[in-house]
Amino acid sequence: MGNRLYVGNISFQASEDDLKELFSKAGTVASTKLITDAATGRPRGFGFVEMSSDEEAQKAIELLNNSSFLDRNIVVNEAKPQGERDRSSRSGPSRERGGFNRERRPGGRR
Repeated sequence: MGNRLYVGNISFQASEDDLKELFSKAGTVASTKLITDAATGRPRGFGFVEMSSDEEAQKAIELLNNSSFLDRNIVVNEAKPQGERDRSSRSGPSRERGGFNRERRPGGRR
């Protein structure tokens, strides 16, 4: 297990300091990062917390997953590297799901 945690369903009113305070109940917090929308700068409702050790990260998951934080039940689990995330939920055309096909013309003609 790694010491970097994904935190989901975070209140839009939460700050990185709020996250740090919450996760310090489980040990030493090395860093916090709330993810914001690039275009608007508004929070996206999730972020990452890095604990000082794997043991503290595990303790944080056990202590805080599905706990109430600023009136929302947060999700806490081990963060996965970008390459390992499940890509099946991505939106956009897909040949597997009958999406966009460059060979088709409007009206169903080829």
